[in-house]
Amino acid sequence: MSAAGVVELTASEAAAAVERGELAAGELFESYRARAASDVQAGADGLNCFTWVAEAAGPDGARAPLQGVPLAVKDLFCVAGVPSQAGSRILEGYLPPYTATAVSRLSDAGAALLAKTNQDEFAMGSSNENSAFGPVRNPWDRERVPGGSSGGSAAAVAAGLAPWAIGTDTGGSIRQPAALCGIVGLKPTYGAVSRYGMIAFASSLDQAGPLTRTVADAALLLRHMSGRDPCDATSLQLAPVELPDAERLDGLRIGVPEELSGEGVEAGVREQFTRALARAQELGAAVEATALPHAPHALSAYYVLAPAECSSNLARYDGVRYGLRAQGAEDLLQMYTRTRHDGFGPEVKRRVMLGTYALSAGYYEAFYGRAQKVRTKIAEDFARAFESVDLIATPTSPTVAFKLGERTAEPLAMYMSDYCTVPMSLAGIPAISIPCGLSQGLPVGLQLAGPAFSENRLLDAAHALERAIAFDASPARV
Repeated sequence: MSAAGVVELTASEAAAAVERGELAAGELFESYRARAASDVQAGADGLNCFTWVAEAAGPDGARAPLQGVPLAVKDLFCVAGVPSQAGSRILEGYLPPYTATAVSRLSDAGAALLAKTNQDEFAMGSSNENSAFGPVRNPWDRERVPGGSSGGSAAAVAAGLAPWAIGTDTGGSIRQPAALCGIVGLKPTYGAVSRYGMIAFASSLDQAGPLTRTVADAALLLRHMSGRDPCDATSLQLAPVELPDAERLDGLRIGVPEELSGEGVEAGVREQFTRALARAQELGAAVEATALPHAPHALSAYYVLAPAECSSNLARYDGVRYGLRAQGAEDLLQMYTRTRHDGFGPEVKRRVMLGTYALSAGYYEAFYGRAQKVRTKIAEDFARAFESVDLIATPTSPTVAFKLGERTAEPLAMYMSDYCTVPMSLAGIPAISIPCGLSQGLPVGLQLAGPAFSENRLLDAAHALERAIAFDASPARV
């Protein structure tokens, strides 16, 4: 099989080809390794998807469930002996002595580590412009962002530089870049995938998940990366993940909240979203209005809670134990200050300061305590909505991919990129983004969300819609 033909296969198709003996696992790996290395060598002329690319494949994964299919991994997953830097200078060159559970489970299932992907620093961003290693470019239009923070993973899959990838989603960091790059992105139920070995941003929100070309590929990855882990007390046992095969949506009730699909959504995005809902009705689903009255407050609550947790988690980067240590300091306090000044980028510093303020004496209840109450109200809204509907549908992103640099000077405008995804993160429920059309020649994402642990229903519905929408457009392969 030609290298070009190999790259056109979905991950599931590639695994099946290896199993049938039509494609060697080594040939599959080298086809992608050469493409990933070429993008790195292209420098500023490439997409800048990767921070590290494997020199060669590890043990042959053929005859295992994932059949040696190459896997790209977001830079904040620790992999023993491989640079794991979370997109930050403060961890530049850091080689962990252990591997994240999500990665080790996929490796045990036969996946072959292909590369580490670029990301917003410590997963803080919606455009992948906050990386210490430079911005990632969207393969649909290199002057536009791929979304963030898992932008490197999304762009690599969309451009055919990796057959699939994993990322993390704290407030939309899998779903939003998946939408902007025209691929599938799944945020599982909080706790469905172990956080052990993930470099933390906001521990009550961070969740790992797949970025893939198809819903079936997302289900296959989730099947092997999920499950209870004694190293993560918040992890839970997910029901066995079934590969989706639904062709219709008969009897399914889909709720559409005006709060997340009306004002603020670009006209072109709303048009494609409406068309996708019409397809759902053609497949037998009942589409009706539903209410999430506290959803408009989700973004405000998120940008108190997530920075507060980030302030606590990032306190460990002090120049003492690992990572960067500033030189020439006269005392311990100056060493702390210089290390964090030199090691953290502007967005990380902004969120650390916001979080520290929200947790400070005299302000804790006014900010953090109140935000937690809003989070509870949002979770209650979803629970109430799911009494009358099975799934909730919204646009994934209010806009298509925006220009590089367009929002960097306006943090509030940047934060609005996650307006439709943050409520699901606060509620801890699963949500998936699938491509549903083009606006201005750029991909639009449809988001489906369900109750906690409804991944199989969610994947089935997304699969049926994916087939009906038949989104076969793709960016130029690099």
